[in-house]
Amino acid sequence: MAEASLGSLLPVLLLLTSLVPAAVIFVLPEPRERARRLVNMAGAILKVVLTGVLIAGVLGGGEYEWRRELLTGVDLVLRVDPIPLLFVTLSSILWLTTTVYAIGYLEPGQRRSRFFGFFSLCVTATIGIALAGNLVTFLIFYELLTVATYPLVVHQGDHRALVGGRAYLLYSVTGGAVLLVAVAWLHVLAGPVEFLEYAPLAGLAGEHATSLTLIFVLLVAGLAVKTAVVPLHGWLPKAMVAPAPVSALLHAVAVVKAGAYGIVRVVYDLYGLALAQQLRLLTPLLALAAVTIVYGSLRALAQDDLKRRLAYSTVSQLSYIVLGVGIASLTGVTGGLVHLIHQGIQKVTLFYCAGNLAKQLGVTRISEMRGVGRRMPLTMGAFTVAALGMIGIPPTAGFVTKWHLGLGGLEAGQGWVIWVLLLSSVLNAAYFLPVIARIWFLRVEGERPGAPTLERDLERDPWLVLPAVATGLSVLLAGLLAGAPLSPLSWAASIAQEVAGS
Repeated sequence: MAEASLGSLLPVLLLLTSLVPAAVIFVLPEPRERARRLVNMAGAILKVVLTGVLIAGVLGGGEYEWRRELLTGVDLVLRVDPIPLLFVTLSSILWLTTTVYAIGYLEPGQRRSRFFGFFSLCVTATIGIALAGNLVTFLIFYELLTVATYPLVVHQGDHRALVGGRAYLLYSVTGGAVLLVAVAWLHVLAGPVEFLEYAPLAGLAGEHATSLTLIFVLLVAGLAVKTAVVPLHGWLPKAMVAPAPVSALLHAVAVVKAGAYGIVRVVYDLYGLALAQQLRLLTPLLALAAVTIVYGSLRALAQDDLKRRLAYSTVSQLSYIVLGVGIASLTGVTGGLVHLIHQGIQKVTLFYCAGNLAKQLGVTRISEMRGVGRRMPLTMGAFTVAALGMIGIPPTAGFVTKWHLGLGGLEAGQGWVIWVLLLSSVLNAAYFLPVIARIWFLRVEGERPGAPTLERDLERDPWLVLPAVATGLSVLLAGLLAGAPLSPLSWAASIAQEVAGS
């Protein structure tokens, strides 16, 4: 009985570790910096600890589920399954590093109580999305994420922020409405279907194949907005007016990753690979991902603004996850799942570094980055590692992703995937390598050869430097230790075995 109570309590406690801090922070007066910092850090650390408890419990055969009736015949369900636990682990760890980073980034007087309150609500919604046991629960937290993130996008309060916020809200609300129609239609057709229960939909495939296909299209369309799949990506570059911690959260953990994660769950845990293949749903998904991968990289090439270049890079890189979903092979599934983690750690590092450049040097454009590597070596070292990971240079995490996606394409008889990955890597190199060359090998205008350029004060704040260095190091370790037990790759491969078997 005690075990059952603990099993139902842990998912709720995981939510409360960010929901309670949000409530406390909202009522804290703005000058109470030390109290706000303590609440932030305590919640983030406790979430990581509880995630570790869940990992140990699941490895030991434990089951964790919380369920309450929401409406007649509709339950609100929080459940810890293998794929959710992967996403929860990423969210918890990167929330901790981003909390540390945001504490150092935001200056006094920048409405920090409001910022950190909505920041914690955003993480609460993300964890709720991860643990959702059915589509109704997923939809509730998915919409809460939109509401919680909007104030973060418009935090600066100027005209550009409001324009970016309106674009984000318009796209997100429209996508949410499409998702609501799909969820309601599926409920009418099949009743309350939960994730990992494949029989109800499989039983309808003969008589209602067309309806199931249309519902799938609506589900993916609603989720593709936050995933920034072409042509539904327009909001993402505009949202780059948000502060750097928000950009890091948007691109690595919360909004865009929630959309990609939703597509993973719809294909793997709602329809299942067998039914998705039977209804011929995966080939269009593959084509859409391939177009987005190439388009995002081409648009990134043309951007001088660093955050906009990173935004279009996200458009491209997120669709590696969608590409892995569409490759119905064991290795392809592994590549798509592991990129949930790899894209997160690489992209969060890049945005930390971009924020440090803007804050310490006022540098926001690539054309202004001459010689910044010698002025901020730790920050730019982390940036370089993450950029090489995006290109797919071994032994980084990005190489592991692309290797498995390529092999997965060959296993599935989709050899053209190799060419998409090669083209993407060439384009990645074209928009990252010149930046790396500029920051390390070009001198600041007027700088004398041999003159010292290291300015130690620029990297003296550990709140800003340590998150970037830590996540940059993880990009290397995820590649070097890919074969180790409990590495992201090993974890993704274990989940892929279950997905393929089901």
